[in-house]
Amino acid sequence: MPIPADWPATEAEALAEQERLRPLVQPHGPAAGADDTLIAGVDVAYDDDRDLVVAAAVVLDRDTLAVVEESTAVGRIAFPYVPGLLAFRELPAVLDALAALTRTPGTVVCDGYGLAHPRRLGLASHLGVLTGLRTLGVAKTPFVFEHHEPDAARGAWTPLTDPATGEEVGRAVRTRPGVKPVFVSVGHRIGLTEAVDTTLALAPCYRLPETTRHADSLCRRALAALQREENAN
Repeated sequence: MPIPADWPATEAEALAEQERLRPLVQPHGPAAGADDTLIAGVDVAYDDDRDLVVAAAVVLDRDTLAVVEESTAVGRIAFPYVPGLLAFRELPAVLDALAALTRTPGTVVCDGYGLAHPRRLGLASHLGVLTGLRTLGVAKTPFVFEHHEPDAARGAWTPLTDPATGEEVGRAVRTRPGVKPVFVSVGHRIGLTEAVDTTLALAPCYRLPETTRHADSLCRRALAALQREENAN
């Protein structure tokens, strides 16, 4: 898939775009309704040698966590690697993968950050503003923020805070007893408590939510298949 013609090409343009979009983030929203039965995960895998990124979108039944649809998209890496600007590398392919779905999820879980971002516009928030979908971020590391270790029990959490301001930007959440926490933040149109509750509901057996596990596996498999095909030609 081609990179959109108006996509930021420089760090200055990307920073300006984050500043423009940040006020549009809605850090709250209604709870999922009874008819909101679909939830998606998105993730990406890179082939830096070929300048390619593969994005995956996997839709699950919110109640059973069974996979009901999945899609992938392949595109050129849209932006150089700059910490805090990773959304600009990944979003064009992620948007294409979501567009390829025949069903619209009520919520999208991103493997990364939402408001837990220096400019409060990580990939989850950026994606939510662009699509209007309810989004949240579930990251594996705290990025540049601080937290105390939660209690060992599943469901325990502590605030993830910005050391410069003391602002709570997310929560460190224990999804498995005694296993290191994940870092949950609001993306768009969802509150932080609901984002934590959603994450716990999606992680009944493993540290990471099922949405992330399925999307990570799919994009890696799609990238491996692409590499095998190209190596055979």
